[in-house]
Amino acid sequence: MNRASGVRMVLRKAGHAMIVWMSTFALAQVNAGPKTFLDTSTKHDVAAARAFETMLPVLRHPRCMNCHSKGDFPRQGNDTHPHFMNVRRGPAGEGVAGVKCSACHQERNLDGPHLPPGAPDWRLPSPDKPMIWEGLTNRQLCELIKDPKQNGGHTIEQTVEHMESPLVQWGWKPGGGRDPVPMSQQDFMGAVKQWATNGAVCPER
Repeated sequence: MNRASGVRMVLRKAGHAMIVWMSTFALAQVNAGPKTFLDTSTKHDVAAARAFETMLPVLRHPRCMNCHSKGDFPRQGNDTHPHFMNVRRGPAGEGVAGVKCSACHQERNLDGPHLPPGAPDWRLPSPDKPMIWEGLTNRQLCELIKDPKQNGGHTIEQTVEHMESPLVQWGWKPGGGRDPVPMSQQDFMGAVKQWATNGAVCPER
């Protein structure tokens, strides 16, 4: 074999090796594509689920549960006992004739221990969308909150806005004799927005 033939053989072998390497690399990229997407999706899912779990101490607290518990009536106190005045939900969640929520609950807390608390639009959810989450698992609660068919037709963005409403924010300043929710407003709303922006995915548990 002369020198020219040897060079050609070396080049052919090098070219073959390059083709094999490029094919292997391309196949690896194809296989890695979906995996990379799934990894990114999973990352957001985990962030959303963890954010919702961070919200739970507020959602499960009496300041929220007193309006989202079983039955057709509100509850009171840290022990969530039925309302003393025998208040009922009513057709719009505002009580019934003669015992309207607004008869005692104004747009702010009344001064003094154990006097009626207050915030704008003080009411229960309406009977067609009662938003009862007592007894639900964490996942069921999450699905309820984000389901427009159960939450009054709200989008995720509108749900975030509701969490910032004066009625919900009242839970941090509930008035004399009542424990506020066990988390700062800033931390809670940070978790709410993180849950929403990461796809509002619900925890598996």
